[in-house]
Amino acid sequence: MNSDLLVGCAKSLVIFSLKRQTLSEQLSVLDFERVLILHIQGWSPSQVAFCAGYVALQTELEVLVVKLTPQQKSSQAAEQHALLPEDIMTETSLDEDAEMKKDGFSPLHEQEDFFLFPKHQEMLGNEAQECGISLVLEWTGMEAESRGDMSVVYILFRRFAPDFFQGCSVEETHLHSLQLHPMFTDKQEEASVSKVGEPTCMFVFFSLPNTGYMYSLKDTVELVSTYQYPEKAHQAVLSDQFLYVITRNALQCFTVRCSAVAARLDDPYIDTTMKACPPFTMDVCALRIQLFIGLKFLCQDGNHIVLLTAADVDSKEDMERSARKNTESREHRTLTGILVAVGLEPSSTPTLESLLSRSFLSRKTSISKSTEPTDSGHGWNLYVISSVSALQLYREIVEYSKRYEQSSPSSQSCIHLLSEGHLLLRTALLMRRDCDPAERAQLQQAFQESCAQLGDCFSRFDKKDCHLALPYYKMSGLTVTDVIKRNVSMSSFSNGYGKGFLFFLKHSIYEETMEELSKDMADKVLEIFSAAEPAQLPHVVTSPSMLKADPDSAMTHLRQLEASGAPSITLSLCIASLALRKGDLHTYRQQMDLHAEMLQVYGFIEVPKLLLHGRGKAVLPTILAQHLHDTREGLLVAAVIALHENSKIRLEEADLFFQELCKDGVEVESSPQLLVDFWEALLVASSHESIIQELLFRLTSVYIDRITHRDRSGVKALKTAEDLINSCSHYGMLYPWVSILTPVQFNITHDHQEDLHKLQSLLCGPTLEVSSILPLLEQLSDSDGNGLSVHVLCATKLGQHESSIDRLLDRCPQAIISYANHELQNDKLPLWWQKLFPEVCDRMRKTGNDNAVLLSALKETLVVAAKELNPLEFLELLPDDGTAHFFLPHLLECSQ
Repeated sequence: MNSDLLVGCAKSLVIFSLKRQTLSEQLSVLDFERVLILHIQGWSPSQVAFCAGYVALQTELEVLVVKLTPQQKSSQAAEQHALLPEDIMTETSLDEDAEMKKDGFSPLHEQEDFFLFPKHQEMLGNEAQECGISLVLEWTGMEAESRGDMSVVYILFRRFAPDFFQGCSVEETHLHSLQLHPMFTDKQEEASVSKVGEPTCMFVFFSLPNTGYMYSLKDTVELVSTYQYPEKAHQAVLSDQFLYVITRNALQCFTVRCSAVAARLDDPYIDTTMKACPPFTMDVCALRIQLFIGLKFLCQDGNHIVLLTAADVDSKEDMERSARKNTESREHRTLTGILVAVGLEPSSTPTLESLLSRSFLSRKTSISKSTEPTDSGHGWNLYVISSVSALQLYREIVEYSKRYEQSSPSSQSCIHLLSEGHLLLRTALLMRRDCDPAERAQLQQAFQESCAQLGDCFSRFDKKDCHLALPYYKMSGLTVTDVIKRNVSMSSFSNGYGKGFLFFLKHSIYEETMEELSKDMADKVLEIFSAAEPAQLPHVVTSPSMLKADPDSAMTHLRQLEASGAPSITLSLCIASLALRKGDLHTYRQQMDLHAEMLQVYGFIEVPKLLLHGRGKAVLPTILAQHLHDTREGLLVAAVIALHENSKIRLEEADLFFQELCKDGVEVESSPQLLVDFWEALLVASSHESIIQELLFRLTSVYIDRITHRDRSGVKALKTAEDLINSCSHYGMLYPWVSILTPVQFNITHDHQEDLHKLQSLLCGPTLEVSSILPLLEQLSDSDGNGLSVHVLCATKLGQHESSIDRLLDRCPQAIISYANHELQNDKLPLWWQKLFPEVCDRMRKTGNDNAVLLSALKETLVVAAKELNPLEFLELLPDDGTAHFFLPHLLECSQ
């Protein structure tokens, strides 16, 4: 695959690398250079294979697969590379007998009377290191060092013991047809253009005379398929689509599971509700057997098979059998003549007839007298066969499966055949090769048809595999209406609907991915679930695909369900929703009054489609949600919060829901009040840190925007600032100095006063990260008390106390002492005399001593300083131009 060549020797493997040698500017040649030798200890391979770094070795009854992987150089690796071949061979010769004895295999020269065969053994993955076979690497060549260090990773070891009941003699029981087979998919197509791409899958195949084995080596090492041949096989060749086997006189074709393995490694959605693929553990089957005379060799390339035959060459077994027959016939005629000569008729005496039927010639004599065939007239024939296209073979398989479908529609044989056809098409689509667009379109169309047929089979199932109807129908490209029609027609020939179809229909309704059904089809769906699974009717009735269903018919089915047992919350809500669609407000109120609001919230959690349809960027409120918006906003907000907290709806979807709900109302804001109510209520209920920070940012943005623009429409919020402070830990009590900054006489409406108090409460709380809202403060001026309070709160939480003191002394000095008493504590206490006292004194000099606010602040500052400082420090603090009788009482208090 990468132009490297592996040559197997008796005790080693030699890897050659293809190298281009430039002889001149016009002339260059290609040559192989020996780069690596793998010395094998205790083993002598009879056949080897090499592909994509994987090395497979085979003896008569053992198979070993390893992989050469690059690694960083280490001292241990250097020691291994330093070993000379002579040392390795010496060590091997000394330990070879010990290894063979340890494995239960004694040399023949030590066992004169009997021979011990090793037992069956299989080692996968890391376990294969314990197989007792060691490989030592030796780098050679000029460019060996540039390739980096390599290590040997053991992948698979398999040992067989001769089976006397396989139909072959012990001497004939040996492995053959060792093959490493890579499989590429479309993901490697671009990589392979510029460099050698890593195959999606790697398989190894080897065979006994009557049994073949295929293992998957990539990721998880496991046995994929076992092939049982009807007669002794001489050679087998594995391809992406088939396994070709030649016997003495027949070419046999078996299915393979390469595509089933590759699909699961290539597509993460396989074996989910989105996609499916037949399992690779499914039994293989023989597709065709073609007769030839004297098959000798098989070769496969692409869509062609090459066969080499010797038409008139008899096998050794036939010659021995013919020699024995001729000898026994001559012996029979001689004895018969002797008996007749003495007067005895053998045919008249049963005993004599039985005696003549026995062979008196020993096997040894008959074999020794067999003559060798002559070479005259022996001819060799070469056949080149074009394999049948995957599309044609798929259609033949489908036609054949219809025989089983007529006798038993749910039989495993029918599904097995359809699965075989499906894998043929999947292989053709997965294969990494140029394909005509028209041909690929035909393959894709047949693939979807195959998915639909498998969906039909599994939809009739009542077994554990019935759920596979869902992914196969999805892959088929059929609409839900098409699937319903197919199963309705099938139900007329069977007893009702299968569990697979009901599973598909139920899951499609839950996912809300199905198209809106017509009235007749929607009514048919109601009939199906009313008869098969009536408990699912609330989910079915509320599905957006069922909007065209007859409300009266749906109400009838729900009433029948209600009469069968105690009324449930979801059932009452569904009946109330249908009553709104019919305009029956009396029935609506009657059903809504049956349960308390908290129980109704639980009902909405169970059936979210009662409130909203769609997901992602298309979220539409239902008629019931519109009615609750007009009459019971609190219940609506509580229900959406419950949906969010139970992962039934994302935050962005809830935003779209409320935006759409309030779009036709009188509100024109980008964030309608009901949406803000939802954010505030969710902030109370949520415990997710990321959601909390997102909500805090959104609410802060809304509060600042409303305070700045003052364009509220007068819609009353569900919760006041006091309610949030009492119920939510993220809202804190307002600091005393904040209330001084925002007195009632400021010209702010009540709504804006509430928004301001909520914003101030968030800034007084413990959770809001002030640094995240700093860009929002640019639109809020500090020219009035509300803006000033927000700016000072933010600066204080960021530790900017000195700038906050300057702002308050400049704009609202009456709040400075309240601010200092609350904020200048503990490690900020020195700011009383280091910052506040000098600033107050400086402003009194500028404004005069008659400023009562500053004078009061100065006295409060002196009281704190007198308590905290010693007399000398306090004396140094006093200004030189001060009045002595003003400072003397504070100095005396400090001295005491």
